[in-house]
Amino acid sequence: MRSLKLSFAALGLAIAAPTIAAQPAYMDDRSTAASLVRSYYNAINRQEYARAYTYFGDNNAPQTYASFAAGYANTASVSVVTGNAVGDGAAGSTYFTLPVAIDAVSSNGAHTQFAGCYTTRLVQPTIQDPPVTPMFIYKAKLSPAHGNIRSLLPSCAP
Repeated sequence: MRSLKLSFAALGLAIAAPTIAAQPAYMDDRSTAASLVRSYYNAINRQEYARAYTYFGDNNAPQTYASFAAGYANTASVSVVTGNAVGDGAAGSTYFTLPVAIDAVSSNGAHTQFAGCYTTRLVQPTIQDPPVTPMFIYKAKLSPAHGNIRSLLPSCAP
């Protein structure tokens, strides 16, 4: 009987292992616009919606947290491709415009592609008092797209 219990325990671990292994490694890099956006989608892929929500900064979220999290309820994974960011300075901040294409896979396996531009903002750290605000997503404009994700990157020229 004891060996039977151990066998069931081993079977349970074997079944659970692929789920654990499939989760992407944690990424939180806000040093560049592309790293910030990849970190945002890393949080979505890990179903860490509260962390994903913080990438919009303290007062810049596009909707309430409850609506935001509910919008990803049927998302199994998201792949993201980024282009080259273009920076533009303003009084005390630098804004970066980044072309992005994504392929979202729903829990039923359906693929939906989007393409558009993210604008990130970095308030110059030298003019901030603690707590320092890291780079954040200032705005995003994505539209439905179709095709190979690598071919969907738009031009985000101002």
